[in-house]
Amino acid sequence: MKSALETLSPTRVKLSIEAPFGDLTDHFAKAYKEIAGKVTIPGFRKGKVPSHLIDQRVGRAAVLDEAINIAIPALYMEAAREHEVRVIGRPDVDITELVDNEKLAFTIEVDVRPKLDLPSLEGIKLTVDPVEVSEKDIDEQVEALRIRFGTLSTVEKTVENGDFVSMDLIARIDGKEVDGGSANNLSYEVGTDRMIPGLDAALVGLNATESKIFKSELYGTEVGELADVEVKVNAVKHRELPPLDDSFAELASEFDTLSQLRDDVKSRLERLKSLEQGTQARDKLLEYLLENTKVPLPEKFVEAEVNAHLEPEGRLEDAAHRVEVEADVRKSLTNNFLLDSIVDAEKVDVSEAELTEFIIRSAMRYGMPPEQFAQEVAQAGQISSLVADVARTKALAVILEQCKVVDSKGKAVDLEALRPPAAIESAPAEG
Repeated sequence: MKSALETLSPTRVKLSIEAPFGDLTDHFAKAYKEIAGKVTIPGFRKGKVPSHLIDQRVGRAAVLDEAINIAIPALYMEAAREHEVRVIGRPDVDITELVDNEKLAFTIEVDVRPKLDLPSLEGIKLTVDPVEVSEKDIDEQVEALRIRFGTLSTVEKTVENGDFVSMDLIARIDGKEVDGGSANNLSYEVGTDRMIPGLDAALVGLNATESKIFKSELYGTEVGELADVEVKVNAVKHRELPPLDDSFAELASEFDTLSQLRDDVKSRLERLKSLEQGTQARDKLLEYLLENTKVPLPEKFVEAEVNAHLEPEGRLEDAAHRVEVEADVRKSLTNNFLLDSIVDAEKVDVSEAELTEFIIRSAMRYGMPPEQFAQEVAQAGQISSLVADVARTKALAVILEQCKVVDSKGKAVDLEALRPPAAIESAPAEG
């Protein structure tokens, strides 16, 4: 096989490929086998029809067509590897010459990931927020813990914001109950505005056993369609909080005193804010790279990605939504092309341990066992996408080491503490 590469633009190439029929032997064998499994010829079992009979009964043209359809993808990928182009999207194929028993020649135009000129990071300083934990921050965390250990008791009073209620809900449209629009004995904290619009205002002022009907727009109904929602209060409850003392510290933690508990809360918040420094530094580095790197995008591929998103929703003609989706696609592609270029430049590899660590963390976010998450990802054919995500994150962490990171007070930030655990474990030993 001979191949040549022509660069049409930073994001599109043309491959010219020519193969003698001697290189297509395996592809013709597969073609004959494929056709033999489909045709029925008296005296021969399916799949056992000789090649010469297939030529006679089905026709050489059909065999050529099948063999070429098998050969072109294989030859195309071989040529792409030879010329080290990272193709994306659907290729446009044009057969330029086909002489039976002599040669096959064709061209392929296809979008590719662009090769980027990355800016130098020498002398780059990234400024992040300082690690500061105030008494107010500690008070808020302790109060949240106190609320977790609070107890609810039924009281005889009118509902106010901050009270808890046990309630029944029924939603109707035109007098007919909405499918799935009823619930009984729901517990709800009034004033949090975490349910349907208008509920909190309707509850305030009610007593136990009283009910009220209000209008609200329900999730899943047509935009602007209002339902009549009836809420009935079964009970009003007040939350009693434990006193903030050493006894509470013993109840809510492994510490003996409230002072020890507060010190632990402060340490935890400091660790959290240190991690936030790492995220902030990486975000600022990515922002700098995007501002100082020209990232061309393949327009045909962008359009195909947008259509692939809109078509299942039946919104191909929704111009406003198309603009939103296209903006998201362009941003995602720009980030990925940039980070992939860093992966290549830094020769970043992903170890099995790093991939496993990423799968475990992702499974935790989705509330799934790691084995189940990994299985579903594999079944969806997304393992390579996971590997790419890990490599991109690791690449950004690697080049972050080339930057100086300080907080807004001028204090240097420990980059080693910002690196992901898997990256630290896989780093080569110095010496």
